[in-house]
Amino acid sequence: MSVEKIDISPVLLQKGTTKIALYGLGSIPDERLYRMFVNKKVIMFRPKEDENSWFNLFVIHQNRSKHGRTNFIPEQFLDDFIDLVIWGHEHECKIAPTRNEQQLFYISQPGSSVVTSLSPGEAAKKHVGLLRVKGRKMNMQKIPLRTVRQFFMEDIVLADHPDIFNPDNPKVTQAIQSFCLEKINEMLDNAERERLGNPGQPEKPLIRLRVDYSGGFEPFSVLRFSQKFVDRVANPKDVIHFFRHREQKEKTGEEINFGKLITRPSEGTTLRVEDLVKQYFQTAEKKVQLSLLTERGMGEAVQEFVDKEEKDAIEELVKYQLEKTQRFLKERHIDAVEDKIDEEVSN
Repeated sequence: MSVEKIDISPVLLQKGTTKIALYGLGSIPDERLYRMFVNKKVIMFRPKEDENSWFNLFVIHQNRSKHGRTNFIPEQFLDDFIDLVIWGHEHECKIAPTRNEQQLFYISQPGSSVVTSLSPGEAAKKHVGLLRVKGRKMNMQKIPLRTVRQFFMEDIVLADHPDIFNPDNPKVTQAIQSFCLEKINEMLDNAERERLGNPGQPEKPLIRLRVDYSGGFEPFSVLRFSQKFVDRVANPKDVIHFFRHREQKEKTGEEINFGKLITRPSEGTTLRVEDLVKQYFQTAEKKVQLSLLTERGMGEAVQEFVDKEEKDAIEELVKYQLEKTQRFLKERHIDAVEDKIDEEVSN
């Protein structure tokens, strides 16, 4: 495998009359792999003899769900001679094979074996699978994992309950707290009913209630509220998550947000990477200011890295500036004392 092209040769396995061609592709930055698929730079080699008699299994570890325009791998990019794709990296368990009607192969997504984050995809029941292959036919047996900590998640939108919540009511906060308390107790009841009785399963479940308080509502103190569940849940500090629904806006330069360190551009302004670098160092604390490198040089190197994918641009800048500084110090016959070197470099 090279940076510009990927050739994938299968591992060939045979038992009796059943033959499996096993293909594997390790994790690669999604944007790069996306471009390589578009440019036909990913080649999967097939067995030379009786290529139609092999069961073709492909294991991939990339974003399956769309995280951006090219920050994922569409299923349609994969070759249509594949029989089954085992899709790693994604956390939601969808282990039962589903058919892609365009490419005519099946996809199994095992997901993570334990809850790694309090996100919706992790709330699905966890399974592993036992794959049986005979000839060109397959069967995936779902096997539930019985020692995984339970995880329940629900969303509520306060604005969807005008009969219960009025943001102008002085007692609305108490009403919201009572409503959230009721919802969390319901989830705890569900957890108790669904417990499998396995002694290896943790007793305290993970509970997450996401509350959309858009529409003039105010969140209450989660810290105080969570004290009610210290002995009942595994994550009392973040049992509730308040958020506001953000309306979809037309994409403009104003949507780029680099936090407090970088000011937002005015409408219609074209952002350049070197400008962002310059803005950063203009507002950064003294301890992170550049002394050896220049803002302009750093900005141009980052621009080369981003726009032209010049992977060595920043390294070459640092190397060039370091050698230039060393020559300067030698010409000035500066002693190898840290304070004197710092003084000369700063000047």
